[in-house]
Amino acid sequence: MYTSTMDLQGRKLTMETGRLAKQASGAVLMRYGDTVVLVTATVSDEPREGIDFFPLTVDYEERLYAVGRIPGGFIKREGRPTERAILGCRLTDRSVRPLFPKGFRNSVHIVTTVLSMDQDCPPEPLSIIGASAALSISKIPFEGPVAAVIVGLIDGEPVVNPDQDQIQGSDLHLMLAGTKDAVMMVEAGSNEISKEKVLQCIEAGHEAIKEIVAKEEEMIAAVGVEKMEVPVEEPLQEFQEKVEEFIGENITSALKISDKQEREDRLAAVKEELLEQYYEEDLDNEAELVKIFESVLKDTLRKMVVHESLRADGRRPSEIRQITCEISSLPSTHGSAIFTRGQTQVLNICTLSALRDVQVLDGLGIEESKRFIHHYNFPPYSVGETGFMRGPGRREIGHGALAEKAMEPLVPSEDEFPYTIRLVSEVLESNGSTSMASVCAGSLAMMDTGIPLKRPAAGIAMGLIKEEDDVVILSDIQGIEDFLGDMDFKVAGTDKGITALQMDIKIKGLSREILEDALKQADYGYRYILGVMNETISEPRPELSPNAPRMLRMQISVDKIRDVIGPGGKMINKIIADTGVDIDIEPDGRVFIAAVDPEAGNKAKEMIETLVKEVEPGEVYTGKVTRVERYGAFVEVLPGKEGLLHISHLDHHHVDKTEDVVTLGDEIDVKVLDIDEKGRINLSRKALLKRPPGREDEGKPRSGGFDRGRSKGKPGGKPGDRSNPKSRG
Repeated sequence: MYTSTMDLQGRKLTMETGRLAKQASGAVLMRYGDTVVLVTATVSDEPREGIDFFPLTVDYEERLYAVGRIPGGFIKREGRPTERAILGCRLTDRSVRPLFPKGFRNSVHIVTTVLSMDQDCPPEPLSIIGASAALSISKIPFEGPVAAVIVGLIDGEPVVNPDQDQIQGSDLHLMLAGTKDAVMMVEAGSNEISKEKVLQCIEAGHEAIKEIVAKEEEMIAAVGVEKMEVPVEEPLQEFQEKVEEFIGENITSALKISDKQEREDRLAAVKEELLEQYYEEDLDNEAELVKIFESVLKDTLRKMVVHESLRADGRRPSEIRQITCEISSLPSTHGSAIFTRGQTQVLNICTLSALRDVQVLDGLGIEESKRFIHHYNFPPYSVGETGFMRGPGRREIGHGALAEKAMEPLVPSEDEFPYTIRLVSEVLESNGSTSMASVCAGSLAMMDTGIPLKRPAAGIAMGLIKEEDDVVILSDIQGIEDFLGDMDFKVAGTDKGITALQMDIKIKGLSREILEDALKQADYGYRYILGVMNETISEPRPELSPNAPRMLRMQISVDKIRDVIGPGGKMINKIIADTGVDIDIEPDGRVFIAAVDPEAGNKAKEMIETLVKEVEPGEVYTGKVTRVERYGAFVEVLPGKEGLLHISHLDHHHVDKTEDVVTLGDEIDVKVLDIDEKGRINLSRKALLKRPPGREDEGKPRSGGFDRGRSKGKPGGKPGDRSNPKSRG
């Protein structure tokens, strides 16, 4: 058993191994504050046959007991991973994957289990550190270690691993992973900050990463074991040169074809020509021939970029493909837009709804819901392939979350715009950076809807080709450059600053200088794209789409909420049925009425105002008789508000039976005489009737100083005076 502890931003970070999960190849228990995460790494004994990729699987398991909760629903156990769990899994995968040796084909499985959760200490960085430590002390070949931190920007200064209160006031949420020498992975959402501030925060985070890596190295020295051997499977150099001579020119000419499908068809033909020429003649292993072909293809592309500054479609390194934008593409939606950049095309649809349609979050975080939602769909036809249409995978969730992160700072607050907003990006064509195209299409669609967006956002994906000391940064990369290049660096922002970052690399880290150059080139790129978008629409439409619901907002007293809802929802359901609107009532008394028809919305508002209106003494109301008794009638003067119309106040003349004047269901005018201390309402019909002739003295004191209804006994006797035998009480 080995335990290592260090101070990290005022809290203890502990790494422990040798006590739990001892049958895994490597297992580390991480603790930071009260967050506890167990990370295990396991490897298969033999390589997987017939594959040309590294079979790494990362699972990130959230357990609701970590925050003292029992899962909802009928089955009281965790089901499919939450969106946060999937994103946490991707963060770990992207941080460690580049550090496995080339050609390693044994299956590796990393499992992160969140056992205890402290909201001030998120588990995602611990998953990355724990995975690195577990891999490093095991027999699994791994060229780490790597560590991770979260960086915030508070009052213009970087803060490493901010607590929950600090996060609320931060302009940046940056997840950073790296080795002691370089940055490996970046994931960030920010409130339109400058590229200089981004670099400052990356540097601050990397300094903390170096301290954690040093502790991992101490653990490796203490308990690390000998690594497995990795078979070297380099193609035969002599045969590769022969193949390169045979197909080199054909590959070069094919790579210069700008159309993706045509280029891929031509490359497939070159591969087929190679197989026909050499299969069973010089080399009877088709897989080896394919491997050599892909090696030549990669070398050719990279040489074109480095030595000729020429890319796979004829563009220069900083050149951006042709862009077209279209809005109001669909007639019945609230808002829509199509963004096309080269052979990448995204259709985005915006829908507005009442606040009741917020997305409920059932996970380990403190947020219970969100009102701005972006969903991303990537069908097989977008890349010209067949396949099954199932639910979203990890890729779709990751790309959708990144685009959502890029647009979220620009969405008006709930007080300014009390709607649930859902964006859906349908990828129609894919040839490079559909997530950043989704940012562009989503901004266009929201402006088309009439959402008062602070500013439009755009995004761009940057690539990198690094050959020894030669480095070329590529703007607006396409699929083949992503596949054969060294970096995928996505940057989104507005004309004011950056709103989202995501960086994945295939090499062992990037220096500050390369990051700075990439950010500078990306800043120019997304601003150029914004300029093209502004030619189509540069600011939100002044009015909401006619298809979108109008939202009326009103405030009622908290103690009136039950009057609006009514017993069993009777009153609110009647309003909804009569008007066709949607109504949301918040616990603080805010009422939101969503209606496509403005008249229906106003009618619903009037009905609610009537329900919460107070009955005032002296006011006259037209009410409905709801009950008839021998002593009078009950009249509903306002919805849910009944008063007693006593038989003596039905008319000026004596009334023998209540039914002689009013019957059930009659609508009559009444005046409120008073409301007693118990809230009972006393009404009068008589007070509104003209007195008949000869009765002008009615209601005046009788002679002798006796009022009507007083005792007729002794002068000054009181009603009900039991000492007076003639009292009538």
